[in-house]
Amino acid sequence: MKELMLGNKAIARGLYEAGCSIISSYPGTPSTEITEEAAKYDDIYCEWAPNEKVALEAAHGATLGGKRAACAMKHVGLNVAADPLFTISYQGLNAGLIICVADDPGMHSSQNEQDSRHYAIASKVPMLEPSDSQEAIDFIKAGYEISEKYNTPVFIKLCTRVSHSQSVVTTGERVLPPQVPYVKDPMKVMMTKASRDAHVRVEQRTKDLSQWAETCSLNRVELSKDGNRKIGIITSSTSYQYAKEVWGDEANILKLGMIYPLPVKLIEDFASKVEELYVLEELDPIIENYVKALGIKCHGKDTFPVCGEFSQNLIRSCVGKEVSKTIKVEDAIPMRPPVMCAGCPHRGIFYILSKNKTMVYGDIGCYTLGAVAPLNAMDLNVCMGASCSGLHGFNKAMGKDGEKNSVGVIGDSTFIHSGITGITDIAYNGTNSTVIILDNSITGMTGHQQNPTTGKNLKGEPASKVDLEALCRAVGFNRVTVVDPYDLAVFEKVLKEELAAEEPSIIISRRPCVMIKGTVHNPPISVKEEKCVGCKMCMKIGCPAIAFKDKKAKIDQTLCIGCKVCTQMCKTGAL
Repeated sequence: MKELMLGNKAIARGLYEAGCSIISSYPGTPSTEITEEAAKYDDIYCEWAPNEKVALEAAHGATLGGKRAACAMKHVGLNVAADPLFTISYQGLNAGLIICVADDPGMHSSQNEQDSRHYAIASKVPMLEPSDSQEAIDFIKAGYEISEKYNTPVFIKLCTRVSHSQSVVTTGERVLPPQVPYVKDPMKVMMTKASRDAHVRVEQRTKDLSQWAETCSLNRVELSKDGNRKIGIITSSTSYQYAKEVWGDEANILKLGMIYPLPVKLIEDFASKVEELYVLEELDPIIENYVKALGIKCHGKDTFPVCGEFSQNLIRSCVGKEVSKTIKVEDAIPMRPPVMCAGCPHRGIFYILSKNKTMVYGDIGCYTLGAVAPLNAMDLNVCMGASCSGLHGFNKAMGKDGEKNSVGVIGDSTFIHSGITGITDIAYNGTNSTVIILDNSITGMTGHQQNPTTGKNLKGEPASKVDLEALCRAVGFNRVTVVDPYDLAVFEKVLKEELAAEEPSIIISRRPCVMIKGTVHNPPISVKEEKCVGCKMCMKIGCPAIAFKDKKAKIDQTLCIGCKVCTQMCKTGAL
């Protein structure tokens, strides 16, 4: 059966057809939909793990129990999972293990632009890279075959354009392999002798896989139909699609589906057939450097950029081809920066922090938008959980000057992911740091996934719920206060009290995300125009439901959810 399918949905379909039984993941754009789509198959157990490290360890444990397993994450999530990854590469499996990692060239929803291929090389784990939805299905199946034949986890590397674009696929039936019996093996205990022996096995495995890559169907050569051998292109992933659109049938292409380990003879043979060789790859020159290490001349990052996402026109301009005409708008279009939703419970928190000129060490989530105008209330952010541990280090350096005017801000899901160890550091090693946990009862930025604080699992079924107050007290915090973020006066009072306290403190801002399905809202606010003096105080919170026209505030009744944060700022009673 043929159908149009999103790349991530195709990955999920491939996992289903390949007989994957267990998936553990942490949501992260552009990988999130893989696990969400897989959860629609009753034959696959799917879960949201607290973080990517836990997800990979759980998936690996499932393979040791004899069932095919998988996990999915975005590129920065692989940083978190790196600890078990390197040892799992040594230890091996009992059944097949797929690790799906989605890179984000162009940083559409990420804080950096890293290239996950480095992890494949460093951990010596084979990596396959589909270029469309059909290959997503096919490469999953091939990945499990490789995993079980060579006793190794296998990366399936995606990027935003493969994950979030659609192409035609042909679906098949699910084939469930028998469960592999667990047999105790002392060599799987990664201690000195076992690890040394395992390293030798891994090096041999890499050699064997490199040899296999020479003839495997995942890599293929496409020669120009007219016999022209002037230009040759080595490429993979969406860059292959761009190459086909830019050069059409005039180019000779070595399309790599297995990008680690790379074949030697296949590359050398292809290069010998063409006059001029290009390596077309997004981000880092990994294939290019490999080709050059073989003594082969080629063009790569001397022609194409190392930063950002590729496009057809970008490639055309790089190689001197005519750029496709585009429609240009003559009028200047005003910038539309991203903003928090109307009624977002985080908005008032950041307004008060900005008003008090508090140094804010932020984190990763919707609330990162607290950094943009008009709030301008976030000074720093690094990675998941850094708001807690980074704040501790900042205050160790600053002393009381820092402690009395700085906070860490972290979401509930991010807190579970990586914040607990950070606040433990604060309590254990002693800074009078104040951390604000923004508990909106959901994982917001990636599309409303459940997490251990929501009381529901991935399928929306009842689950245990982390008691944030009890957890914070358990790690050493005596001062734990819960506030309603819609009550600005109360929050400001609590903020000042906790910053003045001579011990570490936690403020939990608790209010469900306004976009959670079924959330009941208050009636929208209306403007009493006769009382509005046009002071624009209500505009300072950056609510998209509030506009200013004819020197008066205007409320969009379709957006306003009646949070009444703006009414607390209006000095004339116009709202």
